[in-house]
Amino acid sequence: MSRSTPFAGLAKYRAKPIPDQRAMLVKVRGYRRHKLDLGDVRSNEPLLDATEHGLAGVNFYASARNPPYYASVPGSVSRILLRQGVVERLRKVNRRLNPSGVELYIFDGWRPRAVQKYFHDKWMPRQLLKRNPKLSADAARRETERYWAAPTTDPRSPAPHATGGAVDLTLRWKDSGEHLWMGSIFDDASEIARADHFERTARDSFAFSHEEARANRRLLHWLMVGEGFAANPGEWWHFSYGELMWAKLTDAPHAFYGLAEP
Repeated sequence: MSRSTPFAGLAKYRAKPIPDQRAMLVKVRGYRRHKLDLGDVRSNEPLLDATEHGLAGVNFYASARNPPYYASVPGSVSRILLRQGVVERLRKVNRRLNPSGVELYIFDGWRPRAVQKYFHDKWMPRQLLKRNPKLSADAARRETERYWAAPTTDPRSPAPHATGGAVDLTLRWKDSGEHLWMGSIFDDASEIARADHFERTARDSFAFSHEEARANRRLLHWLMVGEGFAANPGEWWHFSYGELMWAKLTDAPHAFYGLAEP
């Protein structure tokens, strides 16, 4: 890679705005009621360890270097597990990134129910109530589920990460391992997580940091969407393929990834 030409061949993606996500935030509602067809042959795809297939990453919840938690989450697993079709598409994204010396870096894939339950039932409600003790239980649940899906109780309505079809990731420089600036930490459950957050920043309050985050979010967004992933409108790091959120956002007739087990 030439150090004088970072993002070689990728400038068009960094310059292409992420569309206003308000319509997608509305569209994603009720995604867990979308049709799931377990008769689809793709539903039988295995979970693969992404790091054994040329993809970089460390499970964020198994580490203690994981702000804002700074503790290994109960029930977390160390491996990055994803469906075969997801791994194949991520490898294609990396091939497009390779000439620029950039690669994907994965935070999380398949997620045990215990981890989902911990964040949905305990951690997030506790954080909301700490900031607003007068928040009602219903309001806390609604706000929690903007970022943390309810753990799966019905196999016909699995949480995204329970399927192995959802992946949380970012971009980094291959030579140094330094993550590209995205404007927030991973899992920042707030408005700043919204994919188009920096598209909406007022011109008179803009900063170089905002501009860099905007360009890098655009790059990640367009590369992932270009390989068939659906982008979660409320989380710049979350993309999915084959599961219920993907099906709802892409108008697919049905999802085909149901619950998965390693």
